[in-house]
Amino acid sequence: MIHNETHKSHRIGWLRAAVLGANDGIVSTASLIIGVAAAQAATGSILLAGLAGLVAGAMSMAAGEYVSVSSQADTENADLELERQHLEDHPEFELEELAAIYRDRGLDPVLARQVAGQLMEHDALGAHARDELGIMDGSRANPIQAALSSALTFSVGAFLPLLTAYLAPREYLIHSVAACSLIFLAGLGILAAKAGGAPKRWGALRVTFWGALAMAITAAVGSLFNAPPLG
Repeated sequence: MIHNETHKSHRIGWLRAAVLGANDGIVSTASLIIGVAAAQAATGSILLAGLAGLVAGAMSMAAGEYVSVSSQADTENADLELERQHLEDHPEFELEELAAIYRDRGLDPVLARQVAGQLMEHDALGAHARDELGIMDGSRANPIQAALSSALTFSVGAFLPLLTAYLAPREYLIHSVAACSLIFLAGLGILAAKAGGAPKRWGALRVTFWGALAMAITAAVGSLFNAPPLG
C-alpha cells in the first residue's frame, strides 16, 4: 500500500509571489494597452505605453516586495533578538513557557517539560522561534529573493499582452489583447490552482473575472479621451 504524504503548504510563499507578479503583469499591461488603444492613439504610442508599463510595473513590484519583506525581516530579527535576551536572563521562565505551549497542544505536563528541556538543550532559540514565535527557517523573509522573483514574474506576465499588441492588426488590437489576456489569465489560474491543490475551474474563473473587469473599466476610461486616430 502506497501512502502519499505530499503536501502543498510548503509552496505558499513562492506560489503567492509568482501568481501575484504574473497576474499583475498581465492585467495591468493589458488594461493599459486597451485603455490607450480605446483613446484611438497610434500603434507606436500604444506599444510604447505598454513597454513603459512593463518596466515601471516590474520596478514597482520589486521595490514594493523588497520594502515589504524587509519590514517583515526586521520584525523577525527584532523578535529573535528579544527572545535570545530572554533566554539568557530568564532560562527557567522560558523553559516553563515552552512546556506550557506543549501542554496546550495535548502533551502530558511531565512529558511536555521533558520535551521542552531536551529541545532547549539542543537549540533553545530555534525551539522558541518555531513554537512560540512561529518563525520557521524555511519561511524566513528574504527581501532580495522576493524582489527579484516579483519583478521577473511581472515582466513575464506583462510581456504576453505586449507581444499580442505588437502582432495584432490595429483594427483588432483591443479585441486581440483582451481575448488573449483572458486566456493567459485562465491558464495562470489553472496552473496556480494545480500547484496549490485547489479546484482548477474556480482558480481560472476568479482571475479571469477580475482581469476582464479591469480591462473593461480601463477601456471605458480611455474612450472618454478619444483622440483622432493616428494609425
